Amino acid sequence: MNDVDRDQWIKAMDLEMESMFFNSVWTLVDQPNDIKPIGCKWIYKKKRDQTDKVQTFEARLVAKGYTQRGVDYEETFSPVAMLKLIRILLSIAIAFLNGNLEESIYMAQPEGFIKKGQ
Repeated sequence: MNDVDRDQWIKAMDLEMESMFFNSVWTLVDQPNDIKPIGCKWIYKKKRDQTDKVQTFEARLVAKGYTQRGVDYEETFSPVAMLKLIRILLSIAIAFLNGNLEESIYMAQPEGFIKKGQ
């Protein structure tokens, strides 16, 4: 990462990883021989105030679940809301972490955050 805000992005990524660890989002396991893990990627966003000054740096780690059709997901659904129905937008930190999966999903560890031997 060769960004002038490199240190801020690293702090944001560390915070995301700490949050996932604290909330027991995943369990590190040995990779099964017959399973190819899906990848992951970082999504970066700068939150700005009314004067366009950067207030916070956000980094979200997302799994590339779209890479194994029929294995890791059954179907894709994209709901669209009518503009008149949208009244309030709530931003809740780490809200996406609260979902539960019935399937076992194997994801590779993100680069820079790999625990040796796992």
